[in-house]
Amino acid sequence: MTQTQRDQLTQLVNQLLQAPSCCAEAKAAGQAWLDAAGTDGEPAATRALMAELEEDIMPIQGLIDFAASPAGAKVFGGPEKAKAVEAHAREIQAAGAKYCDCPACAASEKILALKADLLG
Repeated sequence: MTQTQRDQLTQLVNQLLQAPSCCAEAKAAGQAWLDAAGTDGEPAATRALMAELEEDIMPIQGLIDFAASPAGAKVFGGPEKAKAVEAHAREIQAAGAKYCDCPACAASEKILALKADLLG
């Protein structure tokens, strides 16, 4: 990994870690990557980070389905807020979004876009 790539990934991982919607597992993988950056452990930490984010990133249809569910209403603070999330998700899906656009998913999408360059 070049220093420019490492700097870019560091910035994106920090965005991920600051996202209120980032799950504990992604935070742990992100912090592990930051701790390993520039060391012999960096390649393994990069692979682990990518694998975790591939598991965690929310496909847009999954967000739509979740927001329309009773569980979504609980998570989003009631049926009205869940309906607003669902409407937003349908709107961005119609515009071509593949994933949720919450801060954690947005950072994850940018990180995963670098995967081929970083892992070869």
